[in-house]
Amino acid sequence: MNLLIAIAKTIAAAVTRSASLTAEAAHSWADAGNEIFLIVANRRAARPPDPAHPLGHGREAYVWSLFAAVGLFVAGGAFSITHGVGELRDPTPAEDFLVGYVVLAVSFVLEAVSFLQSLRQARADARLMQRDVIEHVLATSDPTLRAVFAEDAAALIGLVLAGAGLAAHQVTGSAVPDAIGSILVGVLLVVVAVVLINRNRRFLVGEEADPRVRAAVLRSLLAMPEIDRVTYLRLEVVGPRMISIVGDVDLAGDDAESRIAVRLRALEAKISRSPAVAGAVFSLSAPDEPAL
Repeated sequence: MNLLIAIAKTIAAAVTRSASLTAEAAHSWADAGNEIFLIVANRRAARPPDPAHPLGHGREAYVWSLFAAVGLFVAGGAFSITHGVGELRDPTPAEDFLVGYVVLAVSFVLEAVSFLQSLRQARADARLMQRDVIEHVLATSDPTLRAVFAEDAAALIGLVLAGAGLAAHQVTGSAVPDAIGSILVGVLLVVVAVVLINRNRRFLVGEEADPRVRAAVLRSLLAMPEIDRVTYLRLEVVGPRMISIVGDVDLAGDDAESRIAVRLRALEAKISRSPAVAGAVFSLSAPDEPAL
């Protein structure tokens, strides 16, 4: 869909010579390229663990999503701003406005369909996490959901800005509003790209899981008959919807050291069977450590 929209906008930009449409064409080409990065991100992150990567390859999703965000920044935002500034210095009269309006209208419908699909997925995930949609999109450990949602929302806003710039150009006969529309589209893309870059950076360097996830894991551990207390718990996001668990627990009963070691390994294996857990490591709590 993004590829078809990019081709249509490029043709319309060439026909109308509109700065705003040129910016939107760059935006759609950046989105189309980013989809390739996101496909790679999903596939590489889904690879199973191996001896060199015992927690799996989940963080690769953030690497490739980071590339996509940088592409949006450069190919979309920086290009649109630069082109708009160039048009302010050396204005180019636009023509064949109807072609531009038709392409923008069709693009809006197609982008709206894509956005509604990502919105439905985001709402379903947000309900599970007891968040509102925007909070979930910003906080989710799934970088592709965040990227698609943000890019689709930016695409709809960008189309409105481009349409307003094109209409102002037609009404006033001046290329200045059109150039300003190109700059505004660029600024919008830069803001979105910076947010996406920052979120991927935070997950790459290691981020503690959401407090609600931590509370749910703690409740689950305390509900297990083999655990009396939990005195330490570290949950780190290691991929989309994947965490690693490190904790100190007080096991029920008073077994010998060799038996305790076996029980701890059994506990780790039991918890690691969850599809959301990349790995679990537990140690014994000291008698004087307070329970969480």
